[in-house]
Amino acid sequence: MPAPRAESARYTGDQALTPAELAAKYGLKVSGARPSLPEYVRQLWDRRHFITAFATAKLTAQYSEAKLGQIWQLMTPLLNAAVYYFIFGILMGNKKSTPDYIPWLVTGVFIWTFTANSIMAGTRAITGNIGLVRALHFPRASLPVSLALQQLQQLLFSLAALAIIIMGFGQLPGVSWLLLIPSLLLQSMFCTGLSLVMARITAKTPDVAQVMPFVLRTWMYMSGVMWNLGPQLKKMPHLVGQLLGLNPAAVYIDLVRFSMIKSFHAKQLPPHVWAVAGGWAVVALAAGFIYFWKAEEQYGRG
Repeated sequence: MPAPRAESARYTGDQALTPAELAAKYGLKVSGARPSLPEYVRQLWDRRHFITAFATAKLTAQYSEAKLGQIWQLMTPLLNAAVYYFIFGILMGNKKSTPDYIPWLVTGVFIWTFTANSIMAGTRAITGNIGLVRALHFPRASLPVSLALQQLQQLLFSLAALAIIIMGFGQLPGVSWLLLIPSLLLQSMFCTGLSLVMARITAKTPDVAQVMPFVLRTWMYMSGVMWNLGPQLKKMPHLVGQLLGLNPAAVYIDLVRFSMIKSFHAKQLPPHVWAVAGGWAVVALAAGFIYFWKAEEQYGRG
């Protein structure tokens, strides 16, 4: 009976090994271990149909309990624009100093809403789907990416109303409207990156989500959504004005205004605007994706 003794000796020797050494000895792997970055990208691509279906389902269900349903996708930014027009356009007199103020304002509100909603959706990506995260194994980046896609779908739906409003004020479509495609593509990349960052932060510290509305409100006022930043930046020290002019939210808003509003000229854009917009998009998406991926094993635990 030598075999049982040898087997017993083998297991007795295992008592001196650490858990990690035992796992390596018997070929055990961590459940839900983080894959390599290329493998993670491949897994995410394999689930592209889930991402698009999840985004569409979320968009459809967003206003399902409201009597007006999907009309609120248009009404919410339009009502915000009406409030801002009364306060900043009439009471503060901005409509006199800004040509085509209503198209200018509505464009800013629609584009800013896309940025703000993408960030807020990211804060709920993991915490709002914790049951799904704990029940199924899939790349967790699918959630913030799909929610950012949902906000892009909502923006594209709203662009029809935006185009009608702008044309109603004499801004007829032209070749420059084609610039909407690269502008919104770059902004979508930027927003997806921020959504990934916020998803990881709030997965560990959910209270951050309560602070974000105040942060976003401050950022909105600094982005020229309701009032013209140009004259204000010229009054500031040159370096401060240059840095504020590189504000990514303002850059993407200005690019869409330049695309759709004829009175918004190229001289009102910051220098090298397309390089700035592309740089923000690439850096935010790459850094956000890697930052989120590094915590892949932690989501849904604890």
